[in-house]
Amino acid sequence: MSDLPRKAVVRSAKLASLPLGLAGRTTLGFGKRLGGRSAEVVAAEVQARTAEQVFKVLGELKGGAMKFGQALSIFEAALPEEVAAPYRATLTKLQEAAPALPADRVHGVLAAQFGSSWRDQFRSFDDVPAAAASIGQVHRAVWSDGRAVAVKIQYPGAAQALMSDLTQVGRLARLFGTMVPGLDVRPLIEELKARMVEELDYTLEATHQHAYAVGYDGDPDIVVPHVVAASERVIVSEWLEGTPLSQIIASGTKAQRDRAGLLLTRFLFSGPSRVGLLHADPHPGNFRLLADGRFGVLDFGAVNRLPDGLPPSIGRLLTVALRQDADALLEGLRLEGFIKPDSRVQPASLLDYLQPFVEPVSTENFSFSRAWLRGLAGRISDPRQGDYWTGMQITLPPSYLLIHRVTIGGIAVLSQLETEAPFRAEMQRWLPGFTG
Repeated sequence: MSDLPRKAVVRSAKLASLPLGLAGRTTLGFGKRLGGRSAEVVAAEVQARTAEQVFKVLGELKGGAMKFGQALSIFEAALPEEVAAPYRATLTKLQEAAPALPADRVHGVLAAQFGSSWRDQFRSFDDVPAAAASIGQVHRAVWSDGRAVAVKIQYPGAAQALMSDLTQVGRLARLFGTMVPGLDVRPLIEELKARMVEELDYTLEATHQHAYAVGYDGDPDIVVPHVVAASERVIVSEWLEGTPLSQIIASGTKAQRDRAGLLLTRFLFSGPSRVGLLHADPHPGNFRLLADGRFGVLDFGAVNRLPDGLPPSIGRLLTVALRQDADALLEGLRLEGFIKPDSRVQPASLLDYLQPFVEPVSTENFSFSRAWLRGLAGRISDPRQGDYWTGMQITLPPSYLLIHRVTIGGIAVLSQLETEAPFRAEMQRWLPGFTG
């Protein structure tokens, strides 16, 4: 058996262990209930053990499983504290770390992409990676003109691993529903699969990064490093020194967390109007807080092309919800395709369901927190509450899928930061149709 097929078998075996482990834990939980333990206690134990195995397996893999783990990890703030606390360090590692590619393999990729004399383009090149993630790793170097640069190199075989892993992970949706009841990961998986071909093309990513760098050039608050060189599997861009957002989440001051949250929101929602693109991967590993207070953005593999900016309908619907006009809200959501055709949802129930989502723009300043997000997640995922059944009547049109990912993912990161800032003013500035 060649090395590549052998690795594929190992990867598949690890992923296959997840549903098997779930079956064992569920059976054990049933036995404990028969033994007199309460359903709530047993459910908490099953959730905790499932989380432990999920993040252990995903954290050991590159490719699609690792990519999915990174996407899932931003929702850590919504997990019950007793589930999230033991695995927070593992989740953070998923956002930025993976085993490194050996130096000889790195040199091989550079030679294949830039030619055998690739070293002539650098004054120096550090063989030890500065960061490693799902489909590539970053090396620090000095370009021939003396600029400090980041060299992002895609792992050989990343394409095959990604597509294989995502096919496997796509079969595990029930598993994640056990860990976070009510969380439907199918749209996330389908979105990742649909976008993966684009994320594998570093030439396309470099085009996106260039557009952002030009659009934000000279901005006093947001900085995007310019692209120096690019090929299908390598991107060379200016080095950006700063504190990772994951570190700000873990130990940043209140001032740092507040500023990071404000500028993350500004960056995500200003992109469509400034460059016609929506950054669609808001996990903390993609962002830095610079020493001068600016907000740095590093990764542009996942974007949504919005040449006309964000749809004004989003702002109009948010305004209607803020004004408590339940009938107009139902009609607007129905027209945009958010309400299932056979739905009999009541306007008042719909307005009540959406109020927590409107809350961050209902006041001049809003404080995000893990406790707030857990409360929100609990409301919409508990079948014993009316909001759960209201949510079952709502669907997501395909054209809004990435916008939804950015919004929900952004809220999750803001809650991890426990940030406080004037978010309503940012929405009034950048969200078309929102009058507040």
